[in-house]
Amino acid sequence: MYNFVEHGGKVTENTANEDPILYEQFMARIEAGEKIEADDWMPEEYRQTLIKLISMHGISEIMGALPEKEWTPKAPTLKRKLGIMAKVQDEMGHGQLLLRVSEDLLKPYGKQREDLMQDLLKGDLKFHNVFHMATKTWADAGVVGWLVDGAAIISQTNMLDASYGPYQRALQRICAEEVFHAQHGEAIIMALAEGTEEQRNMLQDAVNRWWPALLMFFGPGSASTTGSSKQEVTTKYKIRKSSNEELRQAFLDKYLPRVFSLGLSVPDDTLYYNEGEKRWVYQQPDWNEFKQIIGNNGPRSKERLRLREIAYENNRWVRQALAPYPAYS
Repeated sequence: MYNFVEHGGKVTENTANEDPILYEQFMARIEAGEKIEADDWMPEEYRQTLIKLISMHGISEIMGALPEKEWTPKAPTLKRKLGIMAKVQDEMGHGQLLLRVSEDLLKPYGKQREDLMQDLLKGDLKFHNVFHMATKTWADAGVVGWLVDGAAIISQTNMLDASYGPYQRALQRICAEEVFHAQHGEAIIMALAEGTEEQRNMLQDAVNRWWPALLMFFGPGSASTTGSSKQEVTTKYKIRKSSNEELRQAFLDKYLPRVFSLGLSVPDDTLYYNEGEKRWVYQQPDWNEFKQIIGNNGPRSKERLRLREIAYENNRWVRQALAPYPAYS
């Protein structure tokens, strides 16, 4: 069997040695809309794809709490402080829930949840590009809640009927809570948009800085040489329905009118809506920069990883205290 540990936590396709009868039965279940459970037989390609997707999602929820955590002590009012603290708490909970789902998939490889955290700290497990970015002003906290979480909702609701039952059920809870997070961000945005000229300028500056990262959020399109095969695998196994570009277009359809209605703009002079094709035409972000960012070379990658490492070490005693006692001989 493929050894996940020996391959440094990286996913590879390996279906050559699958039992063809079991594989056919598995695909029949997928096509019939049945949910696959953790103890069911599944192809290695399916298991490994899920491990990579769900572990990255879980780690991104945990790392995603850090940009807003930076603004918790600096929130302008007690109400805002309580709101952002609750949001950070939710994100950490989402991460724990998803890493538990990942842990069941890792059992055949002898790996546990703690191994995923080690993979993150070693650079073998990536987290989402947006959470490598700097949050320079209070407006950034609003953009993260409104637009980043809005993009996450579009991405995650696309998998609400995922073929893997434990992930699908976890997403139902996560998506319900993400709606509140987006409303939290929208409340901050509306207050700034209706505020002073200085506040509006701060908001516009935040949108300008975050726009390229938001376009990168869904990953490269199928025309790119990166990522297309992963899209095909996830749709083949009915883990998700839409392509990266379809998700990006859904995001633009939903949020660009809202951005414009607030008198804001986006930093793209080429942007327009093609009526014939029913799609937004936009300037492609720098996908080479995207690779650099997710390779832990983003604006705040090193600082956030170091903060995660410090928290991991400082709380080691909690994990040890909760661990079961070794069996006596």
